[in-house]
Amino acid sequence: MNSELIKANRLLANLTKSHQYTKTLQLFHQIQSSPHLKPDQYTLSTTLTATANLRDITAVNQVHAHVIRTGFKTFPHVANTLLFLYTKSEDLVSVKRVFEEIKAPDVYSWTTLLSACTNLGEVDYACHLLDEMPQRNEAVWNAVITGCIDNGYSNIAVGLFNRMHLLGIRRDNYSLASVLSLCCSELIDFGTEVHALVIKTGFLARASVTNALITMYFNVGSAAQAYKVFEETEGTVCDQITYNAMIAGLVSMGRDEHAFNMFKSMQEVGFSPTERTFVSVMSSCEGVRVAIQVHALAIKTGFDDFNSVSNAAITMYSSCGDLQAAEMVFKMLKEKDRVSWNTMIASYAQENMSRDAILAYLQMQKQGLKPDEFTIGSLLSALDTLLCIDMILATVMKTGLISKTEVGNALISTLSKHNAIDEACTIFSEMSFKNLISWNSMISGFHLNGCSVHALYLFSEMRVSDLTPDVYTLSIVLNIGASISDFRHGKEIHGYIIKFSYSHETSLGNALIALYAKCGVLDWSMKVFESMVNKDVVSWNSMISAYAQHGRGEDAVSCFGSMQKSTGVKVEPDHTTFTVALTACSHAGLVDAGVEIFNSMVNKYGVEPRVDHFSCLVDLVGRAGYLDAAEKLIKGYDLKVHSSIWWNLFSGCAAHGDLRLGRIVAGLLLEAEEDKVGVYVVLANILADGGHWEEAEDVRKMMRSYGAVKQPGYSWIRS
Repeated sequence: MNSELIKANRLLANLTKSHQYTKTLQLFHQIQSSPHLKPDQYTLSTTLTATANLRDITAVNQVHAHVIRTGFKTFPHVANTLLFLYTKSEDLVSVKRVFEEIKAPDVYSWTTLLSACTNLGEVDYACHLLDEMPQRNEAVWNAVITGCIDNGYSNIAVGLFNRMHLLGIRRDNYSLASVLSLCCSELIDFGTEVHALVIKTGFLARASVTNALITMYFNVGSAAQAYKVFEETEGTVCDQITYNAMIAGLVSMGRDEHAFNMFKSMQEVGFSPTERTFVSVMSSCEGVRVAIQVHALAIKTGFDDFNSVSNAAITMYSSCGDLQAAEMVFKMLKEKDRVSWNTMIASYAQENMSRDAILAYLQMQKQGLKPDEFTIGSLLSALDTLLCIDMILATVMKTGLISKTEVGNALISTLSKHNAIDEACTIFSEMSFKNLISWNSMISGFHLNGCSVHALYLFSEMRVSDLTPDVYTLSIVLNIGASISDFRHGKEIHGYIIKFSYSHETSLGNALIALYAKCGVLDWSMKVFESMVNKDVVSWNSMISAYAQHGRGEDAVSCFGSMQKSTGVKVEPDHTTFTVALTACSHAGLVDAGVEIFNSMVNKYGVEPRVDHFSCLVDLVGRAGYLDAAEKLIKGYDLKVHSSIWWNLFSGCAAHGDLRLGRIVAGLLLEAEEDKVGVYVVLANILADGGHWEEAEDVRKMMRSYGAVKQPGYSWIRS
């Protein structure tokens, strides 16, 4: 062989290995035009690989023509490279034609053909070819199984995997790892069977299988099993991918602290973090100090040049509340891709910085990057005026993004929040494909805009569609029923919840308690509450509030006591618990119980009293005539007292004729309130009831001199 051609072929191979495909093609043309060099099968095979990766159709046709003209297509590695080339080009017709021209196809030829068929949608044809093959080893089966998995044909992949067993074909680490990757909650039984097979055949010693098992168990929400697999193989077959699988899985389950500990362990055993490691860990960082440390390590190890890592850093700093650091990372990016801009826009949206979000969006367009559904979704969540929303609406219409379901859903939600319910309804009706989020957004939008009846009609339409309501849908509809005290709809939805086994959902139980209470059927609220297996703080608050609404203060106090003594998962009272409990005491005149609850809030639970707590307590003691105690309570706390608290005390002064305190409170209210009519009226009444007629008349004159006129009363009953 010509020594110059050997050197040229070696250079071609090096260029291709280093992904310099254009230079490979240029060198091929030089060889082709040289009078001293004649391309051989190795020259053509390498050049075909380069053109396949370039996906240059013109170059493909030229090189293929040269192969045919020179007769090199009979060489197996040249023919196989042609198969690979047309597979990369997604030209299945050419793949089949080249395969048919191969006189003695080898395993690579069959594998490439079968992969092309499964990846390009001809799964049935691939299965037919598999049956027709004279010899089938595990590599060929793996090609079809992997292709089916990658293209969403999970059932066919499982069937083929089981057929391998029946035919006595050995399952290797590739087939085992492939089928494990598709196992979700619905296929967990199959996954555990494969796990048993892995142990039996000794493939737990292969890292790819171990990693697939870990990923499978995290996918089905079983962190304990994932840890078990990890611990069984730790120190033997674990690699960087294993640690990455553990970190990503823990992050997906919200176990951020465990993920960070795994990140540290990874480095302690000598594995350097990879790009994927940093992306996962950055999504789990909650504190700025830790975020800075992780980012510093990424910079130190050279991963700050990776867009995926920098984009993750932007999100990380934004989530930690350090927007300035997020902006700095963004500005330092040499080449900002669409994800970078989307991440920055989302960060501004998260902080309700609509102006900055819009400016970033406009700069993104100047850079020649078009928005996608994520850009639009983030922008819509940040916009605060209908004018800006109309601008985005025009953009999505022009770019065709309106056809994206995610964009339609975001528009419905945003328009509904800005009281543009008619426009939201138009978007919804014109959507070509509506998913569950679309229906939920529209139902919620009607409810938000006071169109409760429309929301219930839409829910009825949804039930006769192909979609099944989820927990969120049912929660919205129950809240709508509660807002209009619709007992009939409430019962229907309750029946639906029982029929479709949603009774275990705590949020739905809470909504039912509130609905029945609003409809005046307290007994039903109690039945729902008692039947709930898992009660959270909202459950207890809803029941206490239900008792309060029906004037059963003692039962409300008793329920509050039961909450504190509840067995199982301990539920701590929150601000709302104390508000509803104090309100119940106030309405029922249970002074001692109210004071005790207030004291336990401060002393036992360490909950800082808010305006509503003070207001309830002052109302309670004021109604009972303990005005001095109410006055001491207000003065005892060094805070700027809200006018609602003074009003409750003022009402108590009027009810019990406390002129001294009434005058003091009136003065404070006149300083705080813009509308002084009510203050003048109540003060005049207190003075008149105490026999101070002249002072009462002076107050009325003062009221008239300020132009304040008491509004006349009116009745809903018309003659």
